[in-house]
Amino acid sequence: MNIQQMMKQAQQMQERLQKQMAEMRVEATAGGGMISVVVSGTKQLLSVKIDPEVVSKDDVEMLQDLIVAAVNDAHRKVDEDLQRQLGGLMGGLKIPGMF
Repeated sequence: MNIQQMMKQAQQMQERLQKQMAEMRVEATAGGGMISVVVSGTKQLLSVKIDPEVVSKDDVEMLQDLIVAAVNDAHRKVDEDLQRQLGGLMGGLKIPGMF
């Protein structure tokens, strides 16, 4: 296999991965399910659901913390899914600094 074929294959793999990332949906929760978020594989926040029970003008800080926790957990899950997918595509090869 020559270098041009290898580069073409790598580009095709990258395009497939980008498409999978855009289509991926990951849900995460915080506060025992009181906050639920959905993010895409590109880490775009798609939706936020807040249980009305957690909404209190006296404790806005807790609500903010729960939202941050849920979004961070969703981002972590995206990273894990992508790492798992890349591991399958690359035969388990780990690239330092990738995730």
